[in-house]
Amino acid sequence: MEKRPSHSSFSASSTSPRDVHLASKLRALAAVDNARLAATTLALLMGMTVLGVSGNTLAVYDHTKLPATAPGAVSALPGLWPSEFNMRPTVSLVAGSVFVVLAGVAGLVGGKVKAVRANKMVHTSTSLAAPLVGLVAALVAVIFFYAVNASEEVDTFLSWTCRWKAVPMATQPRWDTLCAQSWTGVYMAVLLIPVEAAALGMAVWCRKAEKEVDEYEAAQGK
Repeated sequence: MEKRPSHSSFSASSTSPRDVHLASKLRALAAVDNARLAATTLALLMGMTVLGVSGNTLAVYDHTKLPATAPGAVSALPGLWPSEFNMRPTVSLVAGSVFVVLAGVAGLVGGKVKAVRANKMVHTSTSLAAPLVGLVAALVAVIFFYAVNASEEVDTFLSWTCRWKAVPMATQPRWDTLCAQSWTGVYMAVLLIPVEAAALGMAVWCRKAEKEVDEYEAAQGK
C-alpha cells in the first residue's frame, strides 16, 4: 500500500527558501483539505435533506392516491390527485440526492479514514470523484426538474400541491406542507450546485499541491 508523505518529515529548523515555501504550501494544503471536507459534509447533509423531503412527498402521494382501476372503469371515490400527473421531477430529485449522499459518504471515508488516506490513489480518486458525481447529479436533477415544470400541459407534484395549498386538510395530503417540502427540496438541490463545485475546485487544488510536494520530496531524495 502506497503511503502518503508525512508532513512531519520536514524539519522545522529548515531555513532555506525552498523549505520555507514548502512549509507554507503544506499549511495551505491542510487548510484547503479541511475546507474541502467541510464542504463535502455540508453537501452530504443537504443531499440527505433533499432525499428526505422529496422521498416523503412521494410516500404521501403513494398512500393517498386512488388504487388503479380497470381500463374504462370509473372509480366511485373522488380523486385527490389528477388523472394525468407527472411525478418525474420529484423522482429526479430523489434519484439525484441518492447519488449526492453516496458520493458524500465516499468523499468523507476517503478523507477521514486513515487506512484510505494512506493509499494515495484511492484518496485522490475519492476526493475528486465524490464532488464531481455530486455536482453532475445535482445539475441533472435541477435541470430536469425545471424543464418538466415549465410545461403547463400536465400537472406536476409541485404545481398541484402549491395550487391547493390554501385549502386546509385535516389528514394527508396536507397541501401546504407538501408544497413547502417540494420547494425545500428544489432550493436545496439548487444550493448543492455551488457547494459541490467549491468542493471539486478545492479537490483539484489539493491534488496540484500534493503533486508539487511529491516532486519536491523526489528532488530531495536524489
